[in-house]
Amino acid sequence: MGIYYFVSHMIKYYLNWERGLKQDLLSWIGRPAEVNIEKRWKIAMVKTVVSVGLPVDEKLKVKKNSLMPESLTGHEKRICVVTGTHGDELEGQYVCYELIRRINENKEHLKGIVDIFPALNPLGIDSVTRGIPMFDLDMNRIFPGSESGSVPEYVASKIVEDIAGADLCIDIHASNIFLREIPQVRMSEGTAEKLLPYAKVLNIDYVWVYAAATVLEATLAHSLNTIGVPTLVVEMGVGMRITEDYCHQLTDGIFCVMKKMGIWDGEVIEPKKPIISTDGQVGIINANEPGIFMPHVEHWDNIKKGDAIGVILNPLQGTVAETLYAPFDGMVFTLREYPVVNSGSLIARILGGDYR
Repeated sequence: MGIYYFVSHMIKYYLNWERGLKQDLLSWIGRPAEVNIEKRWKIAMVKTVVSVGLPVDEKLKVKKNSLMPESLTGHEKRICVVTGTHGDELEGQYVCYELIRRINENKEHLKGIVDIFPALNPLGIDSVTRGIPMFDLDMNRIFPGSESGSVPEYVASKIVEDIAGADLCIDIHASNIFLREIPQVRMSEGTAEKLLPYAKVLNIDYVWVYAAATVLEATLAHSLNTIGVPTLVVEMGVGMRITEDYCHQLTDGIFCVMKKMGIWDGEVIEPKKPIISTDGQVGIINANEPGIFMPHVEHWDNIKKGDAIGVILNPLQGTVAETLYAPFDGMVFTLREYPVVNSGSLIARILGGDYR
């Protein structure tokens, strides 16, 4: 037993020493420690943005994949794509994969720097938890963070520090498990002038410009916009699921944005023209009765005032507890996905107008 203990610890010591030596050597020669050299000398650098020790010899690590041209001039534009702030929002995971795959297959067209952060909340992603496990916090309510604060605040501050100076950031979210959203960008009235030119070529369906009074100041997007990094917030799909069509649509749009910025010179699609609206054009339908919601409409349906949105059923009594009706003509852009509802549950959002 003593010999086994001694040998195993010597092996562990050697491996740690070798890893440390490799880090030192690569730092000394000016190359990143984590480098994947692929065929045709394509280089992608996986970097640790922040690492914090946790109990039981574990670590909380936020990583990014930094893709760049083989020859740098020092004048390259930089775009950051971030997701995984909420652990139950998975749509962005597929977008990150698809972006990296396409860039690596056509690296000769990359003319700028693309930083991809798949998991800002890696503990939440691993445990499929919306907030940060153990800390019971919504990560998108603690930015810009603080280096002298709690662990989540420290992590948040390092994320903001790493993204600072970028020419654009795209912050990808899904809805929660209760609602499904069409691909859309949300922005405040105060940032619309700067962000709309990018949103219009992102190949999304809808841009919702909301009143400044509803801005949440502790979000990543607000923190970045405040320090001069234009940040688009994308909402699409549903929680704990991946909607492949939406992910491809957004990925196509990100390449269109990169083309506009001079980061990509390969072929891109012609992006669709989004519908742009303000709060005044949005109607919200909530449940008044508890029960099981069964929709009578689908996403993108154009409906007339008085059309049935759906019904809420009472399984115990075998009756229809409530029928929900459209308050005006418009298009359904948010729709209830999870059937169980209570009084006050959000059922749908409708954009007023005729979009046929």
